[in-house]
Amino acid sequence: MNIKKLLSPSESTLSRLNSILPQIEEFSEELRDLSDEQLKLKTRYFQKRLELGEELGEMVPEALAVAREGAFRTHNLYAFRTQLLGALVLYEGNFAEMKTGEGKTLVVVLAAYILALQKKGLHVVTVNEYLVKRDAEFCRKTLNFLGLTVGFNTAKLPKHLKKEMFRCDVTYTTNSELAFDFLRDNMASTTKEVVLPPLNYAIIDEGDSVLIDEAGTPLIISKTTDVSFKEYIEVDQAVKQLDELDFRVD
Repeated sequence: MNIKKLLSPSESTLSRLNSILPQIEEFSEELRDLSDEQLKLKTRYFQKRLELGEELGEMVPEALAVAREGAFRTHNLYAFRTQLLGALVLYEGNFAEMKTGEGKTLVVVLAAYILALQKKGLHVVTVNEYLVKRDAEFCRKTLNFLGLTVGFNTAKLPKHLKKEMFRCDVTYTTNSELAFDFLRDNMASTTKEVVLPPLNYAIIDEGDSVLIDEAGTPLIISKTTDVSFKEYIEVDQAVKQLDELDFRVD
């Protein structure tokens, strides 16, 4: 017995995920004979099962096979076993390290399809707006084909368009703009000014850059106010005139 493998969490995780691959391959074989319309109906089929109380984890092998077939029909890219493993790792909320050229963009699409079936919103976070637009367009082609919506969030989008983008099943955004939207929402005077929906799940592209390199950069936001300093002075003067009969200390 290899003690190193036994004690390594990543080794045991990969071993477990590898055991799922034969199920995905079986479903993939069945899906090849479906028409485009029949393949699209699979998305609604999964969502109906979720509505009836079934756990998402129970349909992951078949859902991943559907995403794989959808990517093949829209991009002529058929996911390899390594890419399927990467998608499973992301679905479970773990880090997946992939070398350049191993198809990371496709892996994100596969994982995004599974998670977006819940209709609770999914953010794909990356480091710059070029990647946001490029990868969102790549993902949109496949997920639109399968009946899901994809949007992207950038700094120059007006507030009403940001709301529309965040209502999509999957939204691509930079880490900085997502953080600034969060800060602006917390400064909002009314709920109508809030753009972010309830936060559910995020896939982080370039995790080392987002979570380590840029995490130390402070994000500062300010807001103008209509309140003049005169009002602060008046309140200060009024408070100083109070005596013990005017208030009670808890």
